Amino acid sequence: MALCAKKRPPAPVPPWGAAPSEPLRPRTDRQTARPSPAQTGIMTVPKEMPEKWARAGAPPSWSRKKPSWGTEEERRARANDREYNERFQYASNCIKTSKYNILTFLPVNLFEQFQEVANTYFLFLLILQLIPQISSLSWFTTIVPLVLVLTITAVKDATDDYFRHKSDNQVNNRQSQVLINGILQQEQWMNVCVGDIIKLENNQFVAADLLLLSSSEPHGLCYIETAELDGETNMKVRQAIPVTSELGDISKLAKFDGEVICEPPNNKLDKFSGTLYWKENKFPLSNQNMLLRGCVLRNTEWCFGLVIFAGPDTKLMQNSGRTKFKRTSIDRLMNTLVLWIFGFLVCMGVILAIGNAIWEHEVGTRFQVYLPWDEAVDSAFFSGFLSFWSYIIILNTVVPISLYVSVEVIRLGHSYFINWDKKMFCMKKRTPAEARTTTLNEELGQVEYIFSDKTGTLTQNIMVFNKCSINGRSYAPGNRGAPWLFEVKPKTLAPGHTGQVGPCQPCWSLDSPCVAVQGPCDVFDVLGHKAELGERPEPVNFSFNPLADKKFLFWDPTLLEAVKMGDPHTHEFFRLLSLCHTVMSEEKNEGELYYKAQSPDEGALVTAARNFGFVFRSRTPKTITVHEMGTAITYQLLAILDFNNIRKRMSVIVRNPEGKIRLYCKGADTILLDRLHHSTQELLNITTDHLNEYAGEGLRTLVLAYKDLDEEYYEEWAERRLQASLAQDSREDRLASVYEEVESDMMLLGATAIEDKLQQGVPETIALLTLANIKIWVLTGDKQETAVNIGYSCKMLTDDMTEVFIVTGHTVLEVREELRKAREKMMDSSRTVGNGFTYQEKLSSSKLTSVLEAVAGEYALVINGHSLAHALEADMELEFLETACACKAVICCRVTPLQKAQVVELVKKYKKAVTLAIGDGANDVSMIKTAHIGVGISGQEGIQAVLASDYSFSQFKFLQRLLLVHGRWSYLRMCKFLCYFFYKNFAFTMVHFWFGFFCGFSAQTVYDQYFITLYNIVYTSLPVLAMGVFDQDVPEQRSMEYPKLYEPGQLNLLFNKREFFICIAQGIYTSVLMFFIPYGVFAEATRDDGTQLADYQSFAVTVATSLVIVVSVQIGLDTGYWTAINHFFIWGSLAVYFAILFAMHSNGLFDMFPNQFRFVGNAQNTLAQPTVWLTIVLTTVVCIMPVVAFRFLRLNLKPDLSDTVRYTQLVRKKQKAQHRCMRRVGRTGSRRSGYAFSHQEGFGELIMSGKNMRLSSLALSGFTTRSSSSWIESLRRKKSDSASSPSGGADKPLKG
Repeated sequence: MALCAKKRPPAPVPPWGAAPSEPLRPRTDRQTARPSPAQTGIMTVPKEMPEKWARAGAPPSWSRKKPSWGTEEERRARANDREYNERFQYASNCIKTSKYNILTFLPVNLFEQFQEVANTYFLFLLILQLIPQISSLSWFTTIVPLVLVLTITAVKDATDDYFRHKSDNQVNNRQSQVLINGILQQEQWMNVCVGDIIKLENNQFVAADLLLLSSSEPHGLCYIETAELDGETNMKVRQAIPVTSELGDISKLAKFDGEVICEPPNNKLDKFSGTLYWKENKFPLSNQNMLLRGCVLRNTEWCFGLVIFAGPDTKLMQNSGRTKFKRTSIDRLMNTLVLWIFGFLVCMGVILAIGNAIWEHEVGTRFQVYLPWDEAVDSAFFSGFLSFWSYIIILNTVVPISLYVSVEVIRLGHSYFINWDKKMFCMKKRTPAEARTTTLNEELGQVEYIFSDKTGTLTQNIMVFNKCSINGRSYAPGNRGAPWLFEVKPKTLAPGHTGQVGPCQPCWSLDSPCVAVQGPCDVFDVLGHKAELGERPEPVNFSFNPLADKKFLFWDPTLLEAVKMGDPHTHEFFRLLSLCHTVMSEEKNEGELYYKAQSPDEGALVTAARNFGFVFRSRTPKTITVHEMGTAITYQLLAILDFNNIRKRMSVIVRNPEGKIRLYCKGADTILLDRLHHSTQELLNITTDHLNEYAGEGLRTLVLAYKDLDEEYYEEWAERRLQASLAQDSREDRLASVYEEVESDMMLLGATAIEDKLQQGVPETIALLTLANIKIWVLTGDKQETAVNIGYSCKMLTDDMTEVFIVTGHTVLEVREELRKAREKMMDSSRTVGNGFTYQEKLSSSKLTSVLEAVAGEYALVINGHSLAHALEADMELEFLETACACKAVICCRVTPLQKAQVVELVKKYKKAVTLAIGDGANDVSMIKTAHIGVGISGQEGIQAVLASDYSFSQFKFLQRLLLVHGRWSYLRMCKFLCYFFYKNFAFTMVHFWFGFFCGFSAQTVYDQYFITLYNIVYTSLPVLAMGVFDQDVPEQRSMEYPKLYEPGQLNLLFNKREFFICIAQGIYTSVLMFFIPYGVFAEATRDDGTQLADYQSFAVTVATSLVIVVSVQIGLDTGYWTAINHFFIWGSLAVYFAILFAMHSNGLFDMFPNQFRFVGNAQNTLAQPTVWLTIVLTTVVCIMPVVAFRFLRLNLKPDLSDTVRYTQLVRKKQKAQHRCMRRVGRTGSRRSGYAFSHQEGFGELIMSGKNMRLSSLALSGFTTRSSSSWIESLRRKKSDSASSPSGGADKPLKG
């Protein structure tokens, strides 16, 4: 077969149909995709991987053309020739997402688990315990909890892998019809090979990445659903190239021997570049000719396709990668603390080992007769060496393995609380909130920055055709005949007038009424404010059009009048809307049209044209049929110049029945206005004013234009386009250049304005999150005016702000200057730089301490995409961050998905703050993956964002509950859990340390080995778990009412290094009393019969019982929210302790295991002594009383905000009780209320003003007049000073 063209083939029909889904931007190397079971028919999301990973795991000899490292440079596939294709050793179509099999599960899983430092550490301790010379404990004290942890993890991993195996088998064993030796045969998917021809039938999944050859539809069309790839349920169209579209017969397909040379396997879902060589001709191939694995064939009886990529080489599998494991700040802190504890453990071991060596040298040698050294010990030094390892074993419980298990159990419980929250359940969509990860719950309580998409996230993404501008005239609600904004309160009108009046508009119609008003009148708009006269009329009546969409509403009848009067500009306007799109039409019954649009915007525009008499009825690859005012007209479709994020416009070239060729174009005003003919300048000025007006109202705008083409020019241009489409290199750039040429000198038609309404509760949510000191940045692709208006609508921007800075510079110098001026204005207003530093000195200081920390007033920053590109450059990013972080709100307009991720990464890089990104579309995926926490909204743009997220729900308003309730509670619970856990284990372990000084440093334990084994597993595990899962400081209503309660999490106040050392100090203090009080008592105490009380086992029982009681009382003090489960676990654990204690010292166990349970009746005898119980009570009181006293003083002298809120709640309850009592008494003679005697003046006003969310203001109420905000402020300043960034200055000091 010749591989070069000997004659030019006929020009193929240009690709058309549904535009490719929104392309995902390449991620940074930090980002990886979640493992996707999409191959099984489960919904998945495209997650692009970095190019260098795109072909990971590829066979080393895929192609004859390959560099030395073995990557594939191009793919060659010849139809019906397996022998030829097998030379390249392409991957089979068998997929494998499982990790283990029966033989490899145990070794591989254990290897993976022991890569965790904690598991390796405990394995090391177990090995030490197996050495008799150094072990004072039995091996089961470590192996029992270790095996328990390993088993639980292994069972979870095995269960997950079982489902992966099941999924793989289900997919690999699906049946497909493969053309082999001229006969269609049933083959399993796993046996399909590159180069095979496959027959697909309606509603079947596509088995591999196929080149569409032919179909049952005319012109080789077929319809697919790509929900598995991009989450979009709208149908898309694919088309076979004309030369193969006639190969519908099996005999013809069996003789087809074309060869495809194309790009190597990659993860770009929206792009494909290749060439078909057949019959000495070559034909360009694009993504519109491809059917990708994971798609489903719809509304098409059958089609045939040639396998290009199989199995792991398919684009779906290329987008499947390993999940990047996100770790919380608490996880990272715990890793550091565990290392510190290990160092402390080594220090204790060294001290005790030195003590052992000294004791053996000075004292032990005197007792060699009846305390001889072991055979291996030949010196005091070596005895100390062995003692060191013995104490490492004994003291290892300062970091028990149960800590890690407990943390995961608590996180799992928090995740279920999110999933079960009925207040985050959307009844309309029947969608619950979902925690898609269990590792980030407590970080939800530490968020400082939220990065939000606008369309579909803050707004509903349900588009409504609201206004338009045609040939310089604006059609909008409020025009003559549609004054729906106003309502008249009855006064006196001039006789004969209806009371209708509109805003000042030119008289475009001869019958425009003039309204005269006699006397005063009251006029109110829809918000209840006084306005101009008018009444709310009926919407425009489209009854003349039997094909109109009854759900469509428009309020300006003059537009319909212009259409009916045959205004040429209006007709051309709607003709463009009915032709220039990629919508698919489906007519189930006569006159019942259903449009399948890839975006809500496009659907709204085509529906508007439909209602105004220009009904898009059907299309083929070469034609579009439109019913224009009842007359069916078929246009020849010559070309579609498709939309993408760079062009930001789309065009069609059509030939009308008269043979006239015209280009219709619609796109963003920033792009299209620069491509208009100079003769349209006057119209351009008017239309620009209308665009600014529409954008100022928060509407989404598009500009419409057209251009007439003569036949000769079009033929020449079509030839250049064909050559560009055949290019092997830089095909897309060449096509873009050809498109750019024809889309110039166009004539302006007008503009459209589409309304995308705010979601319910968005302004309230943003206001509440702002009061919680969370900064919200909106990153949107919309134009500046639209974004700013939405900012005002959702209360991000307010008229009370000191200033809103708008950065629109087109060069680096302009952007730098605008940012500098913004900073200077903020500095001038605050005048708090001081310390002799100038601004530039501050900016260049090594610590990069923010000079805007104490900025006065509230500011906002709005920056355009082209300016943001300069601001994100390395030499300016710090200046941009400094300026943006000092502002209360930031809006970035016209940004690309990659820029969204870059902004998030910038804040992560320089700010020691937790970031959260929230969005609903594929263009938000990179931003969601970059942030610490990603939240997806299940909206109108598919579920790409949801499947890439960590948490998901259906409405933006649920974010306030996710953060202020679930996030804050999760952080609070985890911090209290960790503080108590470290406390109880240090109190438990350090007793061994003190005992070492009284037992000759012999590594003898205080407790028996069974108590050591069960302490963390049975006696103290459930109470702390209950506190970690259920505890609350204030009810959920108060968490929402006082958003400032969220601030301790942002400042990391509840668990940090300081709190850790406090817990350790308390644990050490408890251990000292726990050991020395019983030791001192037992030194002189006697039993009831006068015998000596001091024996080893009695001492052990007393200390162990004191310990269990003290830590149980302590957790009772720490518990802020008591449930039946808390009571059951705390008191039940105590009961279980005594039950096991008496059982281990019973005759029954001694009879069964005489070598293990030697001390029969010891517990009963010891606890029968009043002295022992007095000792236990004394130890408990002395351990607990300082804690109670400290908390009492802190509560009265320096309460925090949660204390204040609890106090106010108690006061309210008392007032209600008093009110009920007063009603029973029945006093009616006085209106005086007892409320004033319980509350300070001004508290209610603070709540209503919103300023009550300042911490110091609330702390003043009820307790003391002394401000408690100073410590918060100092911590915030300290945090800002320690940050190696300018960002710390963005945090404003709290106002006392």
